[in-house]
Amino acid sequence: MSLRMRAVAVVLRLTRKPRMASAERARERLAEPERPAPVPAAVRRRHAVSRRAVEGFEVTTVAPRGRPAARTALYLHGGAYVSPVAPQHWTLAGRLADAGVRVVLPQYGLAPQHTHRDAARLLTALYRELAGEGGQVVLAGDSAGGGLALGFAQALLGTDLPRPRSLVLLAPWLDLTLADPAVAAAEARDPWLSSAGLVEVGRAWAGGDDPRDPRLSPVHGPLAGLAPVRIWVGTRDLLLPDALRLRDRAAAEGADVEVTVCEGAVHVYPLTPTPEGRAGIREVVAAIAGGPQDGSVDADLWRPTA
Repeated sequence: MSLRMRAVAVVLRLTRKPRMASAERARERLAEPERPAPVPAAVRRRHAVSRRAVEGFEVTTVAPRGRPAARTALYLHGGAYVSPVAPQHWTLAGRLADAGVRVVLPQYGLAPQHTHRDAARLLTALYRELAGEGGQVVLAGDSAGGGLALGFAQALLGTDLPRPRSLVLLAPWLDLTLADPAVAAAEARDPWLSSAGLVEVGRAWAGGDDPRDPRLSPVHGPLAGLAPVRIWVGTRDLLLPDALRLRDRAAAEGADVEVTVCEGAVHVYPLTPTPEGRAGIREVVAAIAGGPQDGSVDADLWRPTA
């Protein structure tokens, strides 16, 4: 574990861990809506940025300027279904656009005003539109957005829509209930996330539905027929056990799920300003865009999402 990763862990434990440390704190968080981060000027200068509404929600596209995109990524941001898009999401979108990828980032409705049903309606309409353009779409996301992406990909299996080219997920939240017995030990190592708070906001996102429903907790959903799934997760992340559970299920069922585990890394480590983060983001961009990538995360734009 690098010194920079150790420093990030300390900052998270002091500033972010308390915010969701209990169900009561989580309810306070639900009552305090946050503003989405604006697209940074650096990303606007380098790339073509546009906005439009789909099903009543804002969708931002970041595309290479002056050249056609080689690929489209539908990216779903993290934030425990209560926080909007954050600066590091735009940083990643810029890195992907640098690599020739058009990034479509919907700002889906957040709990408690919205539930997974609103997100499903938005994603279905948006994905149908993107698939109709021809070519395959990469589904990607981090944390809550990663779980949402996998659940949506599973739901696509029963429709007339094509499956995505692949799924690229950063520390996805795969089980809203966090019921795996291994989660307790993982939580003791995690300087950021707390299961009590996450379970509480997960109930709000479920909107009265069973949180174990595969649409909400895709670790329980179908794996046969899915596009290849690539996951990045650290060992200091309480979501690690469910990522490993999904990997083991996939191996038993013959599905293509590959998990990269980074020793000592915190939640969504590819988005952190650390040596581990720089290596991870290169791998993530390469998985979406194809081919090796150079460069580093802009530390000035990073902040935690949950």
